[in-house]
Amino acid sequence: MMISILIISAALAISALMLRWMWLKGLTRHQADWGSARLNALDGWVRIFCRRYHRVNVAMLNLPEHGGAIVVANHVSGLDPFLVVAACLRPVRFLIAREEYQRFGLQWLFRAIGCIPVDRGQRPERALREALRALQRGEVVVLFPHGGIHADETPALLKGGVVKLAHKSDCLIYPLYIEGVRGAGYTLLAVLLRSRVHLRVFPPLSCTQVEHRECLQNISELLHKKLWRD
Repeated sequence: MMISILIISAALAISALMLRWMWLKGLTRHQADWGSARLNALDGWVRIFCRRYHRVNVAMLNLPEHGGAIVVANHVSGLDPFLVVAACLRPVRFLIAREEYQRFGLQWLFRAIGCIPVDRGQRPERALREALRALQRGEVVVLFPHGGIHADETPALLKGGVVKLAHKSDCLIYPLYIEGVRGAGYTLLAVLLRSRVHLRVFPPLSCTQVEHRECLQNISELLHKKLWRD
């Protein structure tokens, strides 16, 4: 009985030390200030996970230090939000589908990091209004304009919400292209399968003096690899 108690006590002590080590490791590696130690530690571990496990290249978006900004990226898997966080030196707010926002066990996290749920079938404009308010407060908003996972390179229509936000907020759009995800097309599997991810960042786009259709076309050509210059 005494031996069992000692083993359990030792296991608990080791677990506590491991958790403390992980906590401190995350805090020392975080690069964006999310406003709380808990989220900053999580930020650090996301970066460690992406760079060590998924071997992502260190390609950072050149976001302004202050003020609103819009990030757009192709959407190939469930790993993509982690990769976007790893590419930004500021906290970001994601627009995500309501059904994903309400996923069991994750809603607390989505709420904590300020995700904006989108009711795609019923009045999605509510989410755009919330995103616009966030931009006007000087926050960074992330959209996947494909509207869902689009794993192949076949051109697909993009949602026009990003251009509406750019016009109304007068914010620049920062495009990001994700490639090399081994579990492309999947949500959880893409997170678990080790990849060698490459992030390609582009100069910001301004849509202030550009018509809606032209701006959306410019984004589409970047996210579908039509304007690349190696």
